[in-house]
Amino acid sequence: MNTTEERVTEQLEDPVAQELLKSNLTAQLAYTALDGTPRVVPIWFEWKGDELVLASPHGAPKIEALKKHPQVAVSIDTDVFPYKVLQIRGEARVEELDDVPPEYAAAAGRYFGPVQGPGWIEQLHKMNKQAMARISVRPESVVILDFVKRFPKALT
Repeated sequence: MNTTEERVTEQLEDPVAQELLKSNLTAQLAYTALDGTPRVVPIWFEWKGDELVLASPHGAPKIEALKKHPQVAVSIDTDVFPYKVLQIRGEARVEELDDVPPEYAAAAGRYFGPVQGPGWIEQLHKMNKQAMARISVRPESVVILDFVKRFPKALT
């Protein structure tokens, strides 16, 4: 039997997972706020092959919440049937940086394009808003749904 890490790696190498990880879809980050209530926020991501990297300005409420409650769930999914869904759960690690994380700059290029992406990063520097937190999530659990051969358990 495969170890959990091997199963996670196998799932992440699946063509559906790879398609979603390389897409310009916005991820949905679910976390627990400081008051103990659940939150879900849309967020850019960059897949590094072994971790999902997100970024946020230092003052964002999620930064302190993630430090206190690091367990998160991330969903990347399409909105056209047959739906494709990649769900990742793991522990968020927060690093406070004085500049834009390189993964955020790469994501900006993927989301905005090769001209507007670097322009957005340049604008952050001009506005003195480049201090950010790098949030990394190493997948501990992965679920793929494609509504062709993999459905939610309630439908099987």
